[in-house]
Amino acid sequence: MRDEQRLRTRTPESRAFADRVQAVMSLTGRLNALPFDDLDARRALLRDIFGGPVPDSLSILPPFYCDYGLHTSFGERVFVNQGCYFLDFGGITVGDRVLIGPRVTLSTAGHPVEPDERYDFITHAPIVIADDVWIGAAATVTPGVTIGHGSVVGAGAVVAKDVPPMSVVTGTNVVERRRIEPSDRRVDGGGQEGRVSEVSRSSTARSGGQRSRP
Repeated sequence: MRDEQRLRTRTPESRAFADRVQAVMSLTGRLNALPFDDLDARRALLRDIFGGPVPDSLSILPPFYCDYGLHTSFGERVFVNQGCYFLDFGGITVGDRVLIGPRVTLSTAGHPVEPDERYDFITHAPIVIADDVWIGAAATVTPGVTIGHGSVVGAGAVVAKDVPPMSVVTGTNVVERRRIEPSDRRVDGGGQEGRVSEVSRSSTARSGGQRSRP
């Protein structure tokens, strides 16, 4: 993970982080319970979640989920669709005119891969989304990633390395696992399997292989 930092668990700093997570989860719960047209209350809760004023041009559609809030910054005319997750302890920077599709996850934190360290540290690294980026539905951006200006991230992609400016990246492919062979048994509209072919075979057998004439 590029620019990775570590927070040791079971320390005053990690306890302060956990306290903030609890507070923000409560705030996002209240945000997501608001009537959709209560824009003033929504903006007030977003200020509490992010620890200060947010641009008037910012649009975040609930439900919205965040675990820290204090390390996210937004440019102008940013649109965040429904069901997104911002896990921002490591820092999330969102540029101007960024479009973020539904169910996108921006995750800046994790744990060490080594099992003997996994429960002792929280790892984190910043995510930077430059101006005019469009992130498609259900994409996941991992810690330490920068997405260059004007780029597009396809729906469902998992972005684990930097995206150059003015690029289109996708991370999903349709993989053909096997072919389904057509059955040689037919079902008629009444649900009777192969009735016509069975009658035909029976008639042929009785006539010694020759169809009987009418």
